[in-house]
Amino acid sequence: MSYQTTAPSSVLRLLADVGGTNARFALQAGSLGEITHIQTLPCADHATLGAAITHYLGQQSIGQRPALASIAIANPIQGDRVQMTNHDWSFSIAELQAAMGFQRLELLNDFTALALALPHLPASDLRQVGGRPGASAAQSTTALGLIGPGTGLGVSGLVPDGQGGWWPLQGEGGHVTLPATNANEQAVLALLWARYGHVSAERAVSGQGLGNLYGALTQRDTGLWPDQLPSAAEVSQWAQNGQDAKAQEALALFFAFLGTVAGNLALTMGAWGGIFLGGGILPRLGARIDTSAFRERFEHKGRFENHLKPVPVWVIEAKQSPALLGAAKRLDSLTRA
Repeated sequence: MSYQTTAPSSVLRLLADVGGTNARFALQAGSLGEITHIQTLPCADHATLGAAITHYLGQQSIGQRPALASIAIANPIQGDRVQMTNHDWSFSIAELQAAMGFQRLELLNDFTALALALPHLPASDLRQVGGRPGASAAQSTTALGLIGPGTGLGVSGLVPDGQGGWWPLQGEGGHVTLPATNANEQAVLALLWARYGHVSAERAVSGQGLGNLYGALTQRDTGLWPDQLPSAAEVSQWAQNGQDAKAQEALALFFAFLGTVAGNLALTMGAWGGIFLGGGILPRLGARIDTSAFRERFEHKGRFENHLKPVPVWVIEAKQSPALLGAAKRLDSLTRA
């Protein structure tokens, strides 16, 4: 959703990628400018999004304030009021625009922004996991899917607009019901059902989800839910160090569930052009996905297994947040309109 007045496309822009844990900010001098002054701020260090923006701008030696702003945020955008799902920030878009003095403010879901960046990502930012060798998303004439575990589970995608461009999808696919494909998964999900009522994909395939899986495995083995769940970083470290069998099983379940959900997304969208895996967790796990059950689960769709075998999957390993690029692309399309 945007609030706007007319402004030239060459003016200074504020770009942001706001998640449940961190907010990344950057500046861009017009639509053709390089994305610079990138800085990450912990959300918990600032009472409001406006306070975080003010803090960021106060640290930049730029001599002017941005006239345009595009903010990708880990939340659905429905009307003027935004209440973050995975953080306590709540604000009015119109009031934020007025307080910051922006001529134009654009708010979009963070995974919609990431989707807008997909055709522009260089090969060096991607690592392919199965499918057609050497496939290129930029050359696709069919849909592209996007799913990514971070603090939560983001889902989006692109569909061709019929004119050589793309339409991004805005949705909340991370909250679809998570299915089990074997008895062990069903037992784990039953414990999560008892605890949460509804078990969405995000309950298992996210940073929080890794902790939930560890908790469910602990309860399965001991009868007791842990007093405190470990963080995603702790579960990952324990699993990769080989020092905790439950952590290794939790990570194995995480990859298997991710493969199931990603395969479902590919079939639902007809994303034969490929599926991108974003979010902050997977790049930290390196090549572990290659030896996991991810690809087998991705393809394990009965009569449609052969349809999924050639579909490429890419892990996004960009050093710079691609959602910042997507936020800029959003402004590009609107200021040209």
